[in-house]
Amino acid sequence: MDISCFHCNTVTSQEICFVPTEFVCPSCQAQYKSERGELKYTGKFNSTYTFTLSVGQKGQFKGTEYTVSGILIKKAFGSYEWAEYILQDTAGNFLYLSEASGHWILMEEVAFTEKVGNHPRTVDYDIYSLNLYEYYNAEVVGAKGFFDFEIEQKTELIEYIHPPFILSVEKTNKGQTAFYGKHISKREVKKAFGISELPFASGVGVVQPFPFNLTNTIITFCAFAVIMVFANWYLNNDRVKMEVLDVAVPYGLQDSKDYTTPSFVLKGSAAPMSINAFSEVDNSWANIEVALINEKTNEEIYANKDIEYYHGYTDGENWTEGSTSEDFNICGVSEGKYHLVLTPTKAPENSSTNYIKVKATWNEPTTHNLYMTYLFMGLFVLLIYFINKYFETQRWKDSSYSPYNQD
Repeated sequence: MDISCFHCNTVTSQEICFVPTEFVCPSCQAQYKSERGELKYTGKFNSTYTFTLSVGQKGQFKGTEYTVSGILIKKAFGSYEWAEYILQDTAGNFLYLSEASGHWILMEEVAFTEKVGNHPRTVDYDIYSLNLYEYYNAEVVGAKGFFDFEIEQKTELIEYIHPPFILSVEKTNKGQTAFYGKHISKREVKKAFGISELPFASGVGVVQPFPFNLTNTIITFCAFAVIMVFANWYLNNDRVKMEVLDVAVPYGLQDSKDYTTPSFVLKGSAAPMSINAFSEVDNSWANIEVALINEKTNEEIYANKDIEYYHGYTDGENWTEGSTSEDFNICGVSEGKYHLVLTPTKAPENSSTNYIKVKATWNEPTTHNLYMTYLFMGLFVLLIYFINKYFETQRWKDSSYSPYNQD
């Protein structure tokens, strides 16, 4: 169909599957109504709204190609404006794409017989119970394209939501029309129309979904926690402490300063290795360096500890500092074949201490990591909960029916 605008002499050509009841020039927004089969000029829109899509632009939705046949710009609350793009496929089916503050909703007209003129707080549609978000009067302040209906200058809109779904009911003197839709991401809109730029999204959209499903997150974490408990029990139900070394190592070894232990094999999940070092130091110090060698990978883990013990009598009081025995750990020792290399040293002036006694025990697996994982999951759930609450508060902040109002 070719239509020439008498105002700007622009010819608009587009294949449509209906006889237009109204036409608004995409170039100058001159409005024409059909009278006895002819389009008569009736006025002009002067909207300065930035149209993201244009009449005749094509996009793919649900595997079907649609063409933008008409665009309406509506305004409510004095200054808030949004765009509604009417899409039609070659079979004459319609979809409706709404864009408000950079958020997009794809809708279709549905049969909804319940009267909502008295604005009930909830309605049921499909499998959902939707909550009243707001009702308000809207006026059309801009338009472009072909329309198979008379453009009503003012309508009452009643919106019910169950994010990401919305049921929008338009009431005019001729009755009510219902549209049911779902939030659609900017990425999907870009892909559908093959464009790279869309308006920046501000705030939280009316039915914009929260990135995390809190209920599913909790269920997933609980299931993971149960699996961790059973896995830990299964892997370690027969585990006991294993003493891998109990030796007195003399200072000043003849061939080497190092003492190498026989090999030992550890089996099971990772656990800390506890080391106790004892030396009869007296107003002196000693040191033990321990190297744990994995004989398969040649990985070496080092740890060392000072043993210091001092005592005396000062200002009429006895005092002591330090100890002749010290404990330390090598954490997270996994199964495998190992040996230890011990390097003892002592103060040069210490001639009374001849040896250092070292005990090493591979402990039962610690539950520390298990509890830390539980703590992390709990804190993560709490964080998501409060972020979700803030997100929902922002969604409902412009509604008169917010469940988060404190009044």
